[in-house]
Amino acid sequence: MLAGRKVVLGVTGGIAAYKAIDVCRRLVDAGAHVVPVLTAGAQRFVGPTTFSALASEPAQTSLWSEADPIPHTRLGQSADIVVVAPATARFLSAYATGYSHDLLTATLLATRAPVLICPAMHTEMWEHPAVQDNLAVLRARGVHVLEPEAGRLAGGDVGRGRLADPAAIVDAVDGILSPGDLAGLRVLVTAGGTREPIDSVRFIGNRSSGKQGHAIAAVAAQRGAQVTLVTTASQPVAPGVEVEQVETAAQMEQAVGRHSNADVIVMAAAVADFRPKAAFDHKLKKADGAPDVVLEPTPDILAALGRNKPEGQTLVGFAAETGDLAANASMKLVSKGADIIVANDVSAPGVGFEHDTNAVLILTASGRTSEVGLRDKRAIATALLDLIAEERATHS
Repeated sequence: MLAGRKVVLGVTGGIAAYKAIDVCRRLVDAGAHVVPVLTAGAQRFVGPTTFSALASEPAQTSLWSEADPIPHTRLGQSADIVVVAPATARFLSAYATGYSHDLLTATLLATRAPVLICPAMHTEMWEHPAVQDNLAVLRARGVHVLEPEAGRLAGGDVGRGRLADPAAIVDAVDGILSPGDLAGLRVLVTAGGTREPIDSVRFIGNRSSGKQGHAIAAVAAQRGAQVTLVTTASQPVAPGVEVEQVETAAQMEQAVGRHSNADVIVMAAAVADFRPKAAFDHKLKKADGAPDVVLEPTPDILAALGRNKPEGQTLVGFAAETGDLAANASMKLVSKGADIIVANDVSAPGVGFEHDTNAVLILTASGRTSEVGLRDKRAIATALLDLIAEERATHS
């Protein structure tokens, strides 16, 4: 839900300010329009030039801008969300008391948008009653707080106070802005490439990382769905997602079968088309020569779901292609009995397997076509789920 959203990114004067550079980059990659606002303290750790180069607008540093006489009002009124990362103890005190001494605090007082603060400081400061009281005041006012993690701190200390991971910050922003339009829906997502054993060590597989399927599961959960993820990948799993780990096409078929009555099924996994008819139960030795490996087709999970699709279910298939994308996707849409096909050209730069980005062509059985250009896989997931929600609303 970040595509086209305006994010004011406040950066205050803590050593973790360098991580805000990564937060900025990730927000832009997700399609957000990012405006950095750096306090005087932040500029002792990071420079505005870096943020200006990465963000959607030049970094703002002062209330007294000749180009804009009221920058705090403009920023506050136009923001979809204001994020402060890192948020120091000093900043928390100023914000809680309404002390608008700089551009960032003035912007926060001038906004009606949701606010996410991400504190970072030494453990003793984090645990101090004054800091916790200020946080309690801000929470009571509806401010979202992403608490710091435990880990290594500046100076070699170890404890709670480390800024949340940049990816977690972006996930939190996405979650706050998500519409909740999938609440009450049961969503099944498959992800990763299956591994079909040749012997106890070797297997037939593919290069699918599972990143796109995991991104779809994460965004669906943020939008309120009850999500089950059947995956072969060892990627991180978003909070609230139920996971079933599998390896082979047969195992995936069984797991999908247990959830085949879901309201939405997204078959993002790259399921092997063939498997060895008989797998050796021991490691084959090179000295014994090349084995004869006889292949047989794996179960066509998507086609089986299409043949037995219950009324009201939305079935989504994926097509990793290297040829005529539209023709292949259209053929698969019909042959598999799917409602939606998501196709990508895995030979294109930055697209598909193992990349953090993707570009897709989405076709629907109702005749809609949507092309989503190269962007972060979470943005692809958002575009797909937007279309699913629209299709379900149209045909309900």
